Amino acid sequence: MTECFDCDNCKESLYGRKYIQMDNGPYCIPCYDAHFANTCDECKELIGHDCRELYYEDRHYHEHCFRCFRCDRSLADEPFTCQGEELLCNDCYCSEFSSKCIACEKTVMPGSRKLEYNGQTWHEHCFICSSCQQPIGSRSFIPDQKDYYCVPCYESKFAPRCTRCKKTLTKGGVTYRDEPWHKECFVCTGCKTPLAGQQFTSQDDNPYCIKCFGNLYAKKCSACTKPITGFGGGKYVSFEDRHWHHNCFNCARCNTSLVGKGFIPDNDEILCRDCSSDL
Repeated sequence: MTECFDCDNCKESLYGRKYIQMDNGPYCIPCYDAHFANTCDECKELIGHDCRELYYEDRHYHEHCFRCFRCDRSLADEPFTCQGEELLCNDCYCSEFSSKCIACEKTVMPGSRKLEYNGQTWHEHCFICSSCQQPIGSRSFIPDQKDYYCVPCYESKFAPRCTRCKKTLTKGGVTYRDEPWHKECFVCTGCKTPLAGQQFTSQDDNPYCIKCFGNLYAKKCSACTKPITGFGGGKYVSFEDRHWHHNCFNCARCNTSLVGKGFIPDNDEILCRDCSSDL
């Protein structure tokens, strides 16, 4: 007696017919497609047993339905990206969603080296110094309107130069007589002490610290012989060719201050009226 060989679903004989063997038994082709085939996410039709099926994130596609949503290119053997519910080939994705280089206007491909600044994007090799035309890369740069400069070119082209050493000032500095100086170059003409942040004066356009100016150019007090510089609110009294600090202008006998008072000169001395009447 011949053993029966029937479809496990419809029970029709499979002798002489194509069938597919499953774990629970054989199935004729129509029953297999009806019970086990997946539905294509694109065309919504069954993906038959004789079709090449593609699978992506719980979605099934016929091979001919697995295409770019923009250009309709087959994605079966192409790299692709999913944007929302849409499948896109790399070219369409880059064209729509990737940045474009501000210099060459070509797409900056995902994963390529790029530079972003002020809302704009460059290929790394397209971001070049406006002066030397060399790629700036990861080095520091200085923007100037629509141009970009590497630091050496910017300093050479735009940075002010120190009046003394003629080298560029990159930061800080001192302005004297409308000219720029490095702080370390702006020194006293006499003793070479740095003058930045200190009181100073000038003689013949040359800067001097208070001490050097006093020793070299200031009037000398006839009483203490120290320079009369006038700095720090200092006041002085002059008589003929002699000069005194306010606190030094005293009677030579009683040491009473003569500032604002009458006095009597007596050779090299000055006397108050009381002391002069005793002579």
